[in-house]
Amino acid sequence: MWVFVMRRMMQALLVMGAVALIAFSLFQFVGDPVSNMLGQDATPEQRDALRRDLGLDRSVPVQFAAFVANAVQGDFGLSLKQGRKVSTLIAESFPATMELALAAACFAVMVGIPLGVYTALRRGKPLAQLAMAVSLVGVSLPTFLIGILLIMVFAVNLQWLPSNGRGEVLQLGFWSTGLHSWESARYLILPAITLSLFQLALILRLVRSEMLEVLRTDYIKFARARGLPERVVHFSHALRNTLVPVITITGLQLGSLIAFAIITETVFQWPGMGLLFIQAVQYADIPVMAAYLCLISLIFVTINLLVDLLYVAVDPRLRVDGRASGH
Repeated sequence: MWVFVMRRMMQALLVMGAVALIAFSLFQFVGDPVSNMLGQDATPEQRDALRRDLGLDRSVPVQFAAFVANAVQGDFGLSLKQGRKVSTLIAESFPATMELALAAACFAVMVGIPLGVYTALRRGKPLAQLAMAVSLVGVSLPTFLIGILLIMVFAVNLQWLPSNGRGEVLQLGFWSTGLHSWESARYLILPAITLSLFQLALILRLVRSEMLEVLRTDYIKFARARGLPERVVHFSHALRNTLVPVITITGLQLGSLIAFAIITETVFQWPGMGLLFIQAVQYADIPVMAAYLCLISLIFVTINLLVDLLYVAVDPRLRVDGRASGH
């Protein structure tokens, strides 16, 4: 068990080290930060002074070590576009992205799992076939097109929901939320549905395939032979074993929701990290881009590590294999 955990921890550190190197490379190969901050009319003396202040006159290994040390403390310097600390900008936009990603994940799980069970138990029924057809559309259509279609139908034609922004938010310490009132929560509906459709379709099809596979196993046949009601067989035996891989995929997809919310936030002008990153790319704001890359990688690595540990806790065979490989 501990050998498995330590191996995963070392892998996570190696991945974060590689990501830090890539993020640091942005400073070296994507423009000159001194020119971006001072402009073309600055004197050589001003350029040299700023270069010393930023530590750009030191060797590359020393600069990389300083970058890693500052990144561990959450310090990525100043935004070249806004002139504010990057950590402050990230802290302001992080709650919006997390709120959107968690809402999308909850919607995908609460709708995808029941529909997956229904399509597995009611194969060939019209509603089951319709659900599979809709899931295929959800997997195939690009996110930006889904968002534009939802805006056209529900915001422009029907005028039921707002098309952009986050509405009025409530500040709770370092966290901000728009769920304190219905008027503000309405802004979350269309972006959350747009972001969740691909994940919903993925969960639906995964639950269906796993459910069909579990229903063909011998212990399900034995449970039916004992005379257990179909409801007990389906939900107490089959569904419980079906959800093990679903939990794993859902946990990994949460990182994808956070990372790939860029398109959804751009379409709906949702003030999250994705929109901040797009604006940073447009203005070549390297510190913001580097901070976003490191933060998203940290989220992915943390979620993967937690899922691995959850799998070890659920599946005893992994603990046995870990002890065997350790010996």
